[in-house]
Amino acid sequence: MKLFVVTGMSGAGKSKAVDFLEDAGYYCLDNLPVKLLPSVVSWMANNADFPQKVAVTLDIRSKDISDSFFAALASVKSAGVPAKVLFLECEDAVLMKRYKESRRLHPLMNLENRADISTALTEERKVLSSVRETADFLIDTSNLATAMLRGKIMEILELDADDGMLLHFMSFGYKYGIPADADLVFDVRCLPNPFYEENLRLQTGLDAPVRDFVFSTKEAKELFARIKDLLELSVPLYEKEGKAQLVVAFGCTGGQHRSTAFAYRMEQEFSKERDNVKMTCRDMSMNREEVKNR
Repeated sequence: MKLFVVTGMSGAGKSKAVDFLEDAGYYCLDNLPVKLLPSVVSWMANNADFPQKVAVTLDIRSKDISDSFFAALASVKSAGVPAKVLFLECEDAVLMKRYKESRRLHPLMNLENRADISTALTEERKVLSSVRETADFLIDTSNLATAMLRGKIMEILELDADDGMLLHFMSFGYKYGIPADADLVFDVRCLPNPFYEENLRLQTGLDAPVRDFVFSTKEAKELFARIKDLLELSVPLYEKEGKAQLVVAFGCTGGQHRSTAFAYRMEQEFSKERDNVKMTCRDMSMNREEVKNR
Protein backbone atom coordinates (compact mmCIF):
# COMPACT_ATOMS: atom_id res chain seq x y z
CA MET A 1 0.00 0.00 0.00
CA LYS A 2 1.10 3.58 -0.72
CA LEU A 3 -0.23 6.65 1.06
CA PHE A 4 -0.29 10.17 -0.35
CA VAL A 5 -1.13 12.94 2.14
CA VAL A 6 -2.38 16.24 0.67
CA THR A 7 -2.35 19.25 2.96
CA GLY A 8 -1.74 22.98 2.79
CA MET A 9 -3.50 26.32 2.87
CA SER A 10 -7.29 26.38 2.69
CA GLY A 11 -8.24 27.53 -0.80
CA ALA A 12 -4.91 26.52 -2.33
CA GLY A 13 -6.44 23.71 -4.41
CA LYS A 14 -6.50 20.57 -2.27
CA SER A 15 -9.86 19.48 -3.66
CA LYS A 16 -8.59 19.78 -7.22
CA ALA A 17 -5.43 17.88 -6.31
CA VAL A 18 -7.49 15.05 -4.83
CA ASP A 19 -9.65 14.94 -7.98
CA PHE A 20 -6.50 14.41 -10.04
CA LEU A 21 -5.24 11.72 -7.66
CA GLU A 22 -8.60 9.97 -7.91
CA ASP A 23 -8.30 10.03 -11.70
CA ALA A 24 -4.87 8.44 -11.29
CA GLY A 25 -6.38 5.49 -9.41
CA TYR A 26 -6.07 6.62 -5.79
CA TYR A 27 -8.80 5.91 -3.24
CA CYS A 28 -9.36 9.35 -1.68
CA LEU A 29 -10.49 10.38 1.80
CA ASP A 30 -11.23 14.03 2.48
CA ASN A 31 -10.25 15.65 5.79
CA LEU A 32 -9.67 12.54 7.85
CA PRO A 33 -9.05 13.42 11.53
CA VAL A 34 -5.29 13.22 12.05
CA LYS A 35 -5.43 10.87 15.04
CA LEU A 36 -7.46 8.36 13.02
CA LEU A 37 -4.89 8.18 10.22
CA PRO A 38 -2.78 5.25 11.56
CA SER A 39 -5.76 3.02 12.41
CA VAL A 40 -7.62 3.75 9.16
CA VAL A 41 -4.54 3.18 7.02
CA SER A 42 -3.74 -0.04 8.89
CA TRP A 43 -7.27 -1.35 8.37
CA MET A 44 -7.23 -0.46 4.67
CA ALA A 45 -3.77 -1.98 4.14
CA ASN A 46 -5.05 -5.29 5.47
CA ASN A 47 -8.34 -5.23 3.59
CA ALA A 48 -8.16 -6.74 0.11
CA ASP A 49 -11.32 -4.91 -0.95
CA PHE A 50 -9.56 -1.53 -0.97
CA PRO A 51 -7.13 -0.22 -3.61
CA GLN A 52 -3.53 -0.14 -2.46
CA LYS A 53 -3.04 3.48 -3.49
CA VAL A 54 -4.69 5.85 -1.00
CA ALA A 55 -4.77 9.66 -0.82
CA VAL A 56 -5.87 11.58 2.29
CA THR A 57 -6.41 15.30 2.80
CA LEU A 58 -5.49 16.75 6.18
CA ASP A 59 -5.96 20.45 6.86
CA ILE A 60 -6.67 23.13 9.41
CA ARG A 61 -10.15 21.67 10.04
CA SER A 62 -8.38 18.98 12.08
CA LYS A 63 -7.83 21.13 15.15
CA ASP A 64 -4.91 19.04 16.40
CA ILE A 65 -3.04 18.80 13.09
CA SER A 66 0.03 20.65 14.38
CA ASP A 67 0.27 18.43 17.46
CA SER A 68 -0.61 15.02 16.01
CA PHE A 69 0.55 15.14 12.39
CA PHE A 70 4.12 13.93 12.83
CA ALA A 71 3.24 11.20 15.33
CA ALA A 72 0.49 9.89 13.02
CA LEU A 73 2.79 9.91 9.98
CA ALA A 74 5.57 8.18 11.90
CA SER A 75 3.13 5.50 13.03
CA VAL A 76 2.03 4.87 9.45
CA LYS A 77 5.61 4.59 8.20
CA SER A 78 6.65 2.32 11.08
CA ALA A 79 3.87 -0.05 10.00
CA GLY A 80 5.62 -0.39 6.65
CA VAL A 81 3.36 1.89 4.58
CA PRO A 82 5.32 4.33 2.37
CA ALA A 83 3.88 7.83 2.79
CA LYS A 84 4.59 11.09 0.97
CA VAL A 85 3.28 14.55 1.87
CA LEU A 86 2.25 17.20 -0.66
CA PHE A 87 1.81 20.76 0.67
CA LEU A 88 -0.13 23.26 -1.43
CA GLU A 89 1.00 26.85 -0.91
CA CYS A 90 -0.63 30.05 -2.15
CA GLU A 91 -0.17 33.79 -1.68
CA ASP A 92 -2.55 35.51 0.75
CA ALA A 93 -3.77 38.01 -1.85
CA VAL A 94 -4.76 35.16 -4.20
CA LEU A 95 -6.46 33.21 -1.40
CA MET A 96 -8.46 36.27 -0.36
CA LYS A 97 -9.58 36.76 -3.95
CA ARG A 98 -10.63 33.11 -4.24
CA TYR A 99 -12.67 33.27 -1.03
CA LYS A 100 -14.32 36.47 -2.18
CA GLU A 101 -15.27 34.93 -5.52
CA SER A 102 -16.56 31.69 -3.97
CA ARG A 103 -18.39 33.54 -1.16
CA ARG A 104 -17.29 30.87 1.29
CA LEU A 105 -15.87 31.29 4.78
CA HIS A 106 -12.37 30.26 5.72
CA PRO A 107 -12.52 27.25 8.13
CA LEU A 108 -11.20 29.39 10.98
CA MET A 109 -13.95 31.98 10.47
CA ASN A 110 -16.56 30.05 12.44
CA LEU A 111 -19.91 31.39 13.55
CA GLU A 112 -18.82 32.00 17.14
CA ASN A 113 -15.72 33.95 16.24
CA ARG A 114 -15.83 35.49 12.78
CA ALA A 115 -12.21 36.59 12.44
CA ASP A 116 -11.41 38.49 9.25
CA ILE A 117 -9.89 36.52 6.39
CA SER A 118 -6.43 38.08 6.83
CA THR A 119 -6.27 37.03 10.49
CA ALA A 120 -7.50 33.55 9.63
CA LEU A 121 -4.80 33.07 6.98
CA THR A 122 -2.09 34.30 9.35
CA GLU A 123 -3.20 31.85 12.03
CA GLU A 124 -3.40 29.00 9.52
CA ARG A 125 0.14 29.65 8.26
CA LYS A 126 1.39 29.62 11.84
CA VAL A 127 -0.31 26.29 12.62
CA LEU A 128 0.85 24.61 9.41
CA SER A 129 4.39 26.01 9.31
CA SER A 130 6.10 22.87 10.66
CA VAL A 131 4.08 20.63 8.31
CA ARG A 132 5.09 22.81 5.35
CA GLU A 133 8.78 22.66 6.25
CA THR A 134 8.87 18.86 6.27
CA ALA A 135 6.67 18.14 3.23
CA ASP A 136 8.11 15.94 0.50
CA PHE A 137 6.58 18.09 -2.23
CA LEU A 138 5.58 21.76 -2.29
CA ILE A 139 3.48 23.35 -5.02
CA ASP A 140 2.69 27.06 -5.13
CA THR A 141 -0.70 27.40 -6.83
CA SER A 142 -0.80 31.22 -6.81
CA ASN A 143 -0.34 31.50 -10.57
CA LEU A 144 -1.28 27.98 -11.66
CA ALA A 145 -4.16 27.20 -13.99
CA THR A 146 -6.03 23.97 -13.29
CA ALA A 147 -4.31 22.15 -16.17
CA MET A 148 -0.90 23.21 -14.87
CA LEU A 149 -1.71 21.92 -11.38
CA ARG A 150 -2.78 18.62 -12.88
CA GLY A 151 0.51 18.41 -14.77
CA LYS A 152 2.51 18.99 -11.60
CA ILE A 153 0.53 16.34 -9.71
CA MET A 154 1.12 13.79 -12.49
CA GLU A 155 4.83 14.67 -12.50
CA ILE A 156 5.04 14.04 -8.76
CA LEU A 157 3.31 10.68 -9.11
CA GLU A 158 5.80 9.65 -11.80
CA LEU A 159 8.65 10.77 -9.57
CA ASP A 160 7.24 8.87 -6.61
CA ALA A 161 7.07 5.74 -8.75
CA ASP A 162 10.78 6.12 -9.54
CA ASP A 163 11.49 6.51 -5.81
CA GLY A 164 14.36 8.93 -6.37
CA MET A 165 14.96 12.59 -5.52
CA LEU A 166 14.21 15.06 -8.28
CA LEU A 167 16.79 17.81 -8.68
CA HIS A 168 14.88 20.75 -10.15
CA PHE A 169 16.72 23.85 -11.39
CA MET A 170 14.54 26.92 -11.88
CA SER A 171 15.12 30.42 -13.23
CA PHE A 172 12.97 33.34 -12.07
CA GLY A 173 12.78 37.12 -12.03
CA TYR A 174 12.97 38.97 -8.73
CA LYS A 175 10.54 41.58 -10.11
CA TYR A 176 7.88 38.84 -10.07
CA GLY A 177 8.73 37.53 -6.60
CA ILE A 178 10.81 34.70 -5.17
CA PRO A 179 9.26 31.26 -5.89
CA ALA A 180 7.61 29.89 -2.74
CA ASP A 181 8.53 26.32 -3.60
CA ALA A 182 12.29 26.98 -3.86
CA ASP A 183 14.55 25.19 -1.35
CA LEU A 184 17.74 27.05 -2.30
CA VAL A 185 17.86 30.50 -3.95
CA PHE A 186 20.90 32.06 -5.64
CA ASP A 187 20.92 35.70 -6.73
CA VAL A 188 22.92 36.28 -9.95
CA ARG A 189 22.00 39.95 -10.41
CA CYS A 190 25.60 40.77 -9.51
CA LEU A 191 26.66 39.81 -13.06
CA PRO A 192 26.52 42.00 -16.23
CA ASN A 193 23.02 42.00 -17.76
CA PRO A 194 22.66 40.85 -21.41
CA PHE A 195 19.41 42.84 -21.58
CA TYR A 196 21.45 45.95 -22.31
CA GLU A 197 23.08 44.32 -25.33
CA GLU A 198 20.74 45.09 -28.23
CA ASN A 199 21.53 41.89 -30.13
CA LEU A 200 20.84 39.76 -27.02
CA ARG A 201 17.80 41.50 -25.59
CA LEU A 202 15.18 39.31 -27.28
CA GLN A 203 17.14 36.11 -26.69
CA THR A 204 17.28 34.12 -23.45
CA GLY A 205 19.69 32.07 -21.40
CA LEU A 206 18.53 29.07 -23.43
CA ASP A 207 20.35 30.62 -26.41
CA ALA A 208 24.10 30.05 -26.72
CA PRO A 209 25.01 33.72 -27.44
CA VAL A 210 23.42 34.81 -24.15
CA ARG A 211 25.18 32.06 -22.18
CA ASP A 212 28.50 32.98 -23.81
CA PHE A 213 27.98 36.60 -22.71
CA VAL A 214 26.94 35.66 -19.15
CA PHE A 215 29.95 33.36 -18.65
CA SER A 216 32.45 35.58 -20.43
CA THR A 217 33.86 37.01 -17.18
CA LYS A 218 36.14 35.35 -14.66
CA GLU A 219 33.73 36.29 -11.86
CA ALA A 220 30.77 34.52 -13.49
CA LYS A 221 32.78 31.35 -14.03
CA GLU A 222 33.99 31.36 -10.43
CA LEU A 223 30.48 32.01 -9.06
CA PHE A 224 29.13 29.10 -11.07
CA ALA A 225 31.95 26.81 -9.91
CA ARG A 226 31.41 27.66 -6.24
CA ILE A 227 27.65 27.11 -6.42
CA LYS A 228 28.25 23.81 -8.20
CA ASP A 229 30.71 22.73 -5.48
CA LEU A 230 28.14 23.58 -2.80
CA LEU A 231 25.44 21.58 -4.57
CA GLU A 232 27.71 18.59 -5.13
CA LEU A 233 28.24 18.52 -1.37
CA SER A 234 24.66 19.24 -0.26
CA VAL A 235 22.51 17.36 -2.80
CA PRO A 236 23.55 13.89 -1.57
CA LEU A 237 22.87 15.04 2.00
CA TYR A 238 19.32 16.11 1.12
CA GLU A 239 18.84 12.80 -0.66
CA LYS A 240 20.15 10.88 2.34
CA GLU A 241 17.59 12.63 4.54
CA GLY A 242 14.82 11.30 2.28
CA LYS A 243 13.88 14.52 0.50
CA ALA A 244 11.83 13.74 -2.61
CA GLN A 245 12.48 16.97 -4.51
CA LEU A 246 15.09 19.73 -4.24
CA VAL A 247 14.27 22.99 -6.01
CA VAL A 248 17.32 25.14 -6.72
CA ALA A 249 16.30 28.57 -8.01
CA PHE A 250 18.46 31.16 -9.75
CA GLY A 251 17.14 34.71 -9.86
CA CYS A 252 17.95 37.79 -11.90
CA THR A 253 15.92 40.92 -12.58
CA GLY A 254 13.47 39.52 -15.13
CA GLY A 255 14.22 35.80 -15.18
CA GLN A 256 15.18 35.74 -18.85
CA HIS A 257 18.95 35.97 -19.27
CA ARG A 258 21.38 35.46 -16.37
CA SER A 259 19.24 33.22 -14.16
CA THR A 260 18.24 31.05 -17.11
CA ALA A 261 21.85 30.72 -18.26
CA PHE A 262 22.87 29.50 -14.78
CA ALA A 263 19.92 27.13 -14.42
CA TYR A 264 20.49 25.69 -17.89
CA ARG A 265 24.19 25.10 -17.43
CA MET A 266 23.70 23.65 -13.92
CA GLU A 267 21.06 21.26 -15.26
CA GLN A 268 23.48 20.19 -17.99
CA GLU A 269 26.24 19.53 -15.46
CA PHE A 270 24.17 17.48 -13.01
CA SER A 271 22.45 15.51 -15.79
CA LYS A 272 25.79 13.88 -16.53
CA GLU A 273 25.65 11.92 -13.27
CA ARG A 274 21.94 11.84 -12.35
CA ASP A 275 18.70 10.76 -14.03
CA ASN A 276 16.09 12.80 -12.15
CA VAL A 277 17.14 16.31 -13.17
CA LYS A 278 14.99 18.95 -14.82
CA MET A 279 14.96 22.67 -15.51
CA THR A 280 12.11 25.18 -15.81
CA CYS A 281 11.93 28.93 -16.55
CA ARG A 282 9.17 30.30 -14.34
CA ASP A 283 8.91 33.78 -15.85
CA MET A 284 10.13 33.23 -19.39
CA SER A 285 6.89 33.82 -21.31
CA MET A 286 6.09 36.85 -19.18
CA ASN A 287 9.52 38.32 -19.90
CA ARG A 288 9.41 37.79 -23.66
CA GLU A 289 6.14 39.68 -23.98
CA GLU A 290 7.40 42.49 -21.78
CA VAL A 291 10.60 42.85 -23.81
CA LYS A 292 8.76 42.83 -27.16
CA ASN A 293 6.44 45.60 -25.99
CA ARG A 294 9.26 47.98 -25.06
